[in-house]
Amino acid sequence: MTLHNKIIWITGASSGIGKSLAISLSKCNCKLILSARRIALLETVKSQCQEPENVVVLPLDLENITSMQAVTMQAIDAFGRVDMLINNGGISQRSAIIDTDISVDRKIIEIDYLGTIALTKALLPHFVAQNKGHFVVVSSLMGKFSSPLRSAYCGAKHALHGFFDALRLEHVNDHVKVTMVCPGFVNTNVARNALTGDGSKQGYQDSMTEKGLDVTVFTTRMIKAIKKEKFEVYIGQFETLGVYVKRMSLRLLHHLILRTKVR
Repeated sequence: MTLHNKIIWITGASSGIGKSLAISLSKCNCKLILSARRIALLETVKSQCQEPENVVVLPLDLENITSMQAVTMQAIDAFGRVDMLINNGGISQRSAIIDTDISVDRKIIEIDYLGTIALTKALLPHFVAQNKGHFVVVSSLMGKFSSPLRSAYCGAKHALHGFFDALRLEHVNDHVKVTMVCPGFVNTNVARNALTGDGSKQGYQDSMTEKGLDVTVFTTRMIKAIKKEKFEVYIGQFETLGVYVKRMSLRLLHHLILRTKVR
């Protein structure tokens, strides 16, 4: 698949993976719609794109699911259609289950899962009507297996796989594609912005994230997977082996994760 002349909508585009995707995709001769809550940062990303005149900034709060229909109509009106939605927006977590207030679990589910599927459902009829479309979902390796201190995040990411695997099956005859992208450790601010047990931000980088893939390396691999229309892709370093170890032995994976002392 070529990205030439595609109209691509990216959520969580103000920083990290979303920002890197926007800048990289702007070099592929496609038009972009950039969404996140922070308009000023989106404008900065737009200015860094190769052809800013082909980039539209569209504010979006994934926690406000009642706004999705209206925002989707604005996205379609921007260039007359949408060919691809990259569901990248979300938030992570760093806290033990016993120390995590249920309000934190709710917030992460509402943003990472419900916000994502609400936006997807709002755009899906447009894809069906034009008999084509591509949903790209930035999940996580934590959507395939779990590790300590990320219970709510793991739960939300696991749920995304269940939903989008069903969507892919239901709309195969409508030529609606789904690509699940599962990052391992990527050196972004995801750990700094992760919620702790009381809902406050962690505020600092953890060592594993800091040693993770450079974000531009990650997005280069992600774009290749999108072009190949892969169903699912795991992008990281040694941590991607966890997916395959789990298939062989969940007990072995359990012990390996405990030995790595991921925090």
